[in-house]
Amino acid sequence: MAKYLILIYGDAAEWAAMSSEQEVAHAAAHKEFAAAAKVLSSHELELASIAATTVRTDAASGRVTTTDGPFLETKEAVGGYYLVEASDLDEVIALTELLPEVHASHSGVEIRPVVVR
Repeated sequence: MAKYLILIYGDAAEWAAMSSEQEVAHAAAHKEFAAAAKVLSSHELELASIAATTVRTDAASGRVTTTDGPFLETKEAVGGYYLVEASDLDEVIALTELLPEVHASHSGVEIRPVVVR
């Protein structure tokens, strides 16, 4: 079995604008996914606009600097993740189709295999 990280991207303003019924359906879809997948870990992340800190080296000075905010300024940011175990990428893709972010116009999902050395 291989491990895959599923990164969930979306527009926080769109998530915040969901109706109560949409929130219930959204949560139900995530529960359905979690029941079908072998989830090793998962978390919703704080909004990048209010809780991200970027750490990098300043090219001019060579010193490490920190800044408030995400590494890249984009409309869609990582909102959460699942670490799953599956037999292959095809299985993960099929499972990922259960996530509501795959079907929303303002979001998407990225699947990355975990490197094991």
